[in-house]
Amino acid sequence: MAKGFFNALAKNKGNADSAGTQPSAYVNPNAVEVMREIGIDISREKPNLLTLELVDKFDRVITMGCGVEDSCPASFLPTEDWNLDDPADKPKEEVRRIRDQIKAKIENMVKEL
Repeated sequence: MAKGFFNALAKNKGNADSAGTQPSAYVNPNAVEVMREIGIDISREKPNLLTLELVDKFDRVITMGCGVEDSCPASFLPTEDWNLDDPADKPKEEVRRIRDQIKAKIENMVKEL
């Protein structure tokens, strides 16, 4: 969801990617649906594995509160943890709440660019 928001809101200010230490085989269907509700299509995205090679391409690393600090290859880089709930296995109402939290954080980030 964060990648979708950033790429939709940042215009020409940058490009986001998304990866995880234990990515799912697919994007959470509830996340796809609640993003589609607000006009952002993330249905073609696929979860990516966070690797050192991928981290080397990033200017900024933001974690979502995943609780895997010991296994995260980005842990040696300055990171910002947003401490958000994982939308996995959450009902749509909760995924919407998380979506809205992510949107607010992305809007603030884009203002800083």
